[in-house]
Amino acid sequence: MMKLKFPVHIPFVEQLGFELHSMGGGLAELRVDLNEGHLNSWEVAHGGVLMTLLDVAMAHAARSVHMDLPGMGPGVVTIEMKTSFMRPGEGCLRAVGKLLHRSTTMAFTEGSVFGDDGKLCAHATATFKYLKALPGQRRSLKTLQRKEPAP
Repeated sequence: MMKLKFPVHIPFVEQLGFELHSMGGGLAELRVDLNEGHLNSWEVAHGGVLMTLLDVAMAHAARSVHMDLPGMGPGVVTIEMKTSFMRPGEGCLRAVGKLLHRSTTMAFTEGSVFGDDGKLCAHATATFKYLKALPGQRRSLKTLQRKEPAP
């Protein structure tokens, strides 16, 4: 399956080696081929890697309904997230995010991470807020770091 460019620059996600494989219609799929830097002391995927994979998959599912808007419309920030871990993540992991419901300001999502064997490793639900800018230190507005459009 061909990987896509992420629509926004997310240095942490790039450092983790996550790949975007599909995005549209309220769905998104990401993958990561685990390496030693992703592992915990049990030599399986660290829970933080799984949670980040879920967070990013669900966020992209929430944003996918705005793909027709300039710059893909507003960005999203995580308001809350609940994660359940079922089994260790090993090898190449696949995360699927799904938008369940949205309003003008909020997105309600769910996500699942599957292992090499196709079995469910982790599941999450999350709520995101759609934002055009994010107030930073001293209340300065931070804009979304968008990728340049492909020629």
